[in-house]
Amino acid sequence: MQIFYAATAHTLTFWWDQPENSPAGLVYTACLDGQAPKESDRTHCAFTGLDAAAAYHFTLSAVGRTLGALDAATAAAREPLNAADFGAVGDGKTLNTAALQRAIDACGKEQEVVLPAGVYRTGALKMHSDMALRLEKDAVLLGTEDPADYLPKIRSRFEGTEQECYQSLLNLGELNHAAGPNCRNVLIYGEGTICGGGQPLALNIIDAEQRRLRAYIESLGDKIKEYENDHTIAGRARGRLINLSNCENVRITGLTLENGASWNVHMVYSKNIVTDHCVFRSEGVWNGDGWDPDSSEDCTLFASQFHTGDDSVAIKSGKNPEGNRIARPTRNIRVFDCQSEYGLGVAIGSEMSGGVENVKIWHCDLAHSLYGVQIKGTKKRGGYVKNISVRDSVLSRFLACAVLYNDDGEGSDVPPVFSDFTCERVRLTGWARDYWEKEDHPVAGIDLSGFDVPGYEAAHMRFIQCALNPDASIHLKHCRDITLDIEKTE
Repeated sequence: MQIFYAATAHTLTFWWDQPENSPAGLVYTACLDGQAPKESDRTHCAFTGLDAAAAYHFTLSAVGRTLGALDAATAAAREPLNAADFGAVGDGKTLNTAALQRAIDACGKEQEVVLPAGVYRTGALKMHSDMALRLEKDAVLLGTEDPADYLPKIRSRFEGTEQECYQSLLNLGELNHAAGPNCRNVLIYGEGTICGGGQPLALNIIDAEQRRLRAYIESLGDKIKEYENDHTIAGRARGRLINLSNCENVRITGLTLENGASWNVHMVYSKNIVTDHCVFRSEGVWNGDGWDPDSSEDCTLFASQFHTGDDSVAIKSGKNPEGNRIARPTRNIRVFDCQSEYGLGVAIGSEMSGGVENVKIWHCDLAHSLYGVQIKGTKKRGGYVKNISVRDSVLSRFLACAVLYNDDGEGSDVPPVFSDFTCERVRLTGWARDYWEKEDHPVAGIDLSGFDVPGYEAAHMRFIQCALNPDASIHLKHCRDITLDIEKTE
């Protein structure tokens, strides 16, 4: 069983995979040299108040049996660079872009930029390898609502297509689908808030882009119906709250992340991105996703809450035809101990032309979401979604289906392949929280639909020891090899 850890100078946070064939409610005992043991039925724990740059030994056990052990070390203490010393003013009015960028540029490997309590208004900022940004309690990094503060545009990827986009509030790495990481070893942490320009910034960007692209949009004629709505083309130029392009070994922890102009945390062509103990808020933001791994590997999200204006989590890998050609799959994604209070839930797709595989979800409460867990793609998307596991969770529903929106672009020669999904000890309420009204309404608890092409049915899906609300239905269409071990229960 794999055990992982992340360190700051005085904390060690450990997490581990849920053991195969483990019973429900398994209680773990975590031990660290010199610390009181911790017991929990969650698959993570943190030890605080530790010595800096010190070595420790961690052991994990359950029901009297050792599950694994790991040597770990805290990080060296970092020299704080107070943003105020570089001219930043936390009065909520002063534009601090230049001052904060000076602090970031000056930050060395053994240092960290610190934002004390206050509201620091800023435009786009560019971070670099081997640095840290810490927001103290009541510190707010506040993005402006002016598109000009996010220029010049940078190469990015939105809804599966590479293009020039406005910069995000925080920008890490440079996009290159043919290369590996170019930004590494970054820590973004603390007890503060990173808040973007939200829907006002989004609408300002859309307005500017609609004017710039007016002739092109008018030339589409009836093909505009293939897009989600009349904002789609212009809206693809929006930046995110935090954009990670070609990054490796980045951790975001302890923060409130809210109101990007579109998605909040987007990692593309990246590896080993860890996000934990965060709160995501983007209610009222169109496309306000929370956490989006995109053609990325070994990314982990845990102990976080979602109040989002779209998907809480959206797992992507590009859109036809570009996504088929680049063919960089998203794989080895872990999402556990997360809760959705409002939003669409966990989505895989609809941009999945590069393939998605090996996604594990456990100990999540997605009852208060519109879709629970949804695997989706258009018929012409191509690609695949396989080896998806959901265990010991509560969902409003589980869907695998074709969608009709976001269907522009040249199609693949074949439909997507949806296969090898497992839900084990999952409770499906059959009640979805309405995206607009915030009221619950009845839905099918399980809705599986593949494609009407032989060989492209939804296949090899198992529901094991699952519970379904007695009033909830099950819908199956274009499916094969489906196992339904389900008990109807309140």
